[in-house]
Amino acid sequence: MIDPGNKKLSISEQCKLLGKSRSWFYYQLKRDPLLEYQDNLEKKKIRALWKQYIFYGYRQVFNHLDKNMGHETSPKRVYRLMREMGIKAIVPKRCLSKPGKRHKKYPYLLRNLNITHPNHVWASDITYVNIPGGIVYVVAIIDLYSRKILSWNVSNTMDTVFVMDALIQAMMRHGLPVIFNTDQGSQFTSNEFTSLLDGEMVRISMDGKGRALDNIYIERFWKTLKYEDISLYRYDTLKNLRKGLLKYFNFYNSVRPHQSLNGNSPDQIYSGESNLKVA
Repeated sequence: MIDPGNKKLSISEQCKLLGKSRSWFYYQLKRDPLLEYQDNLEKKKIRALWKQYIFYGYRQVFNHLDKNMGHETSPKRVYRLMREMGIKAIVPKRCLSKPGKRHKKYPYLLRNLNITHPNHVWASDITYVNIPGGIVYVVAIIDLYSRKILSWNVSNTMDTVFVMDALIQAMMRHGLPVIFNTDQGSQFTSNEFTSLLDGEMVRISMDGKGRALDNIYIERFWKTLKYEDISLYRYDTLKNLRKGLLKYFNFYNSVRPHQSLNGNSPDQIYSGESNLKVA
């Protein structure tokens, strides 16, 4: 607290130590006790809501308070109160995969490659999903010829094991690809992951650093998944997320028509049920 009667430190010096301005101090002196009481009540609601949904920014907090809790406020007011409390949305950086240190360099093999059949090229990537209480990660492996999701996994940590499980699952169910493409994240460049592919004589391809377009098909899939499923159902637990993803992946593979597949589903192309030749 700032003490105006402090003989050793001036008000300006005390404000500076607290990271506050002189205008802030004088504003506090003039504040209406009733308004301060109302602010404190709203701050408690905001903090409780933010603890449950740490990925909420001030607009989402406002919408939740207004529509779900019937609490009258404004976006500007919520922004001010969150700023005073020093809280904001917690989200991971866009680039989830951190480069592995001193890993073997693999070339990007897909440039100008004509993908001619199922299991010619598989690709994998990781995305994240916000649920109450934290962030969970989803890995998927896609067959680039048919767009079929061959396997997937969910975890609350981005370790190598969770990615390895998805790879082993895909191999056991669908055999082996000729080429496997990933980014240069530490999970994919780990010795465990690359050794499994090398041991099966699978050619490893890795995106150029910072080149998201090198893995464009699975990037498009993440966008579709979040638009058609995750944004609609807002899963509240890891268990419910798993159930929801299982249902969506089955729908995506076997039912959902794809414009790029001339209206066929990935399963129809992968199994050869359709005679369509994918460009």
